[in-house]
Amino acid sequence: MAARVAYVIACSAPPVLDLTSLLDLLTERGWASYVILTPTAAAWVDVDALADASGHPVRIEPRRPADPDPLPPADVVIAAPLTFNSLNKWAAGISDTLALGLLNEALGLGLPIIAAPCVKEALRQHPAYPCSVERLRSAGVTVLDTNVVVHSAVGPLLDWPLVLPP
Repeated sequence: MAARVAYVIACSAPPVLDLTSLLDLLTERGWASYVILTPTAAAWVDVDALADASGHPVRIEPRRPADPDPLPPADVVIAAPLTFNSLNKWAAGISDTLALGLLNEALGLGLPIIAAPCVKEALRQHPAYPCSVERLRSAGVTVLDTNVVVHSAVGPLLDWPLVLPP
């Protein structure tokens, strides 16, 4: 039986530096992971190490129209870490990066999506944030509570087991 496919869409928040931990957990649970990074997140991480951990090339830029799609169909999409900027753009339907384009398509396809925002308290008080979270939740996205999933003992870290799909 083929492994279930998880798209891991990651933005430039500090937990992206520990993304291999999520990839390892997914592999242990029988998932094939395909990492898609925002351009800024790609500048923060070792892209080759993420490709090694997932076993697949990391995507950052969109493919050209004549190129075949290198991604198999997803069974689940995990947006983690998800920044204030990307969460609000996603809720508004903006697709100015490959990562956001895939998140918007996943909504349209009705795929299960788990989002783990890593957003500072001050930004969570911005009026756009709760509206965007509610819009995504009403569209079927499982938006995890930042206060539960992010731990700040040694800088912001995500509690990766809480991000895993069922």
